[in-house]
Amino acid sequence: MKLLEEIIDNVWFQRCFWSVVVILFSLVIYGVVARFLDRKEQKNSKILSNKKNKTFIHMLKSIVGYVLGIFTLLVILQIFGVNVTSMLAGVGIASIVVGFALQDAMKDIFRGLDIISDGYYEIGDVIKYGGNTGQVLSISLRTTKIQDINTMNIVSIANRNIDQVEVVSGYIYIPIPLPYELKVEDAESVLQEIVKQLAKHDGITSVKYQGITALAESSLNYQIVVTCDPMSTLQIRRDSLRVIITTLESHKIHIPYTQLDLHTKK
Repeated sequence: MKLLEEIIDNVWFQRCFWSVVVILFSLVIYGVVARFLDRKEQKNSKILSNKKNKTFIHMLKSIVGYVLGIFTLLVILQIFGVNVTSMLAGVGIASIVVGFALQDAMKDIFRGLDIISDGYYEIGDVIKYGGNTGQVLSISLRTTKIQDINTMNIVSIANRNIDQVEVVSGYIYIPIPLPYELKVEDAESVLQEIVKQLAKHDGITSVKYQGITALAESSLNYQIVVTCDPMSTLQIRRDSLRVIITTLESHKIHIPYTQLDLHTKK
């Protein structure tokens, strides 16, 4: 009994005990807030757009997590005898060093807030960054996570790099080179047939013939534009090309290609 009292009265035991209490308290608070926000997300999905609602909720969760994390750290430091007030007031040169060390992190945080306020992109959008194209899964204060549509890998993008991010629109521009020997009227008749066939595709929202786009060296280039779900652009492009090729083959129209004639001296 005396040993138990000595352990309880021990300063380090008390500090560790209250530190654990503070951590558990913060986790409980975060859990309650997260559950409340999840309910709000489901309840308000009819009021806000689904994408915007999810984006706002995820960002709010991230902010709450950071705030509780900082609060917990400061309280634990105070429990262990660190004068947090004087530490914050007299950081001096250390603040400059830490400021430089956390410069990228602060850029990520401010850019994360910009993503929400300016609507660069939202959860559910398909974006392109470098060699990766994928659907936005989550947006936090520091990173954006996407799932690459080619590899299905999860890719994290630092929010400070949003200037290099492109939002994929779902428009697919397909050039169709046809021989000069084919009359424009005949070519456009075949292209309209292609448009009608593509319009029957379940994944295609709309399709339109746009006209002649270029007078190339060996072909007259026509173009159609197809719109679809951005997540389906790769497959829709493949399906569209197949329809184009099979339709041209049925009309015995050959796609021209650059040829090189070689002449040799005897």
